[in-house]
Amino acid sequence: MRKFAKRIKWKKVISIFVLVTLILSMGYAILQIVIAEPGAVPSKSYNKMKSDYVLILLQCLLGIFCIFMPSMLERRFKLIIPNMMYLFFIIFLYAAIYLGEVRSFYYTVPYWDTILHTFSGAMLGALGFSVVRLLNDTHKISVDLSPLFVAFFALTFAVFMGVIWEIYEYTFDGIFGLNMQKFAIEQGDALVGRAALSDTMLDLIVDTIGAAVMSTIGYISLKEKKNWLEKLSVFKSE
Repeated sequence: MRKFAKRIKWKKVISIFVLVTLILSMGYAILQIVIAEPGAVPSKSYNKMKSDYVLILLQCLLGIFCIFMPSMLERRFKLIIPNMMYLFFIIFLYAAIYLGEVRSFYYTVPYWDTILHTFSGAMLGALGFSVVRLLNDTHKISVDLSPLFVAFFALTFAVFMGVIWEIYEYTFDGIFGLNMQKFAIEQGDALVGRAALSDTMLDLIVDTIGAAVMSTIGYISLKEKKNWLEKLSVFKSE
């Protein structure tokens, strides 16, 4: 009972911290949408435009929804999301939305976007293994999948989710005039040709690499019966 209370306590602390950070960032973004320059200021090496603050607002809204999503899934499907996976998930949201967008790490920290996409690819690969485990533990479905097939499913699941994310970025860039796919430089000048595709393609490549690494670890774990991904596996409660 004490261990359960401790689990709930630190999860709430981390969730509330990130939630408050995103809510404050939303307020900041709304204020800046009103007063920010519509275009880049030539005298500054980098400054946010109105479209950048619209992006921050949208990302914060998405982040707030994602914070509540694990608890909704736990209640709706009677799942238990391990502490380690939840911790990685919350850290990723904070790093991607607050540090990346609000604090401009995507522009000021080299390879920040690449690091996050590699990490997300690995975590989605682990989630893919969890999906298969849930199917295997369901009495209504009698399956005995080989380690190779499970690893392949985890890989394709993670890559597919990476593609869905790029579609989301492409769609909202077009609708709201954003720059999530980094087809323009900091000053707002659009890239052309191969340079304009570099961010999207690099994201997909490192998504695949991260997923491939996690799938390989999972394959060896299943083959050798090591349970290396146990702490990252979602499972049903009794």
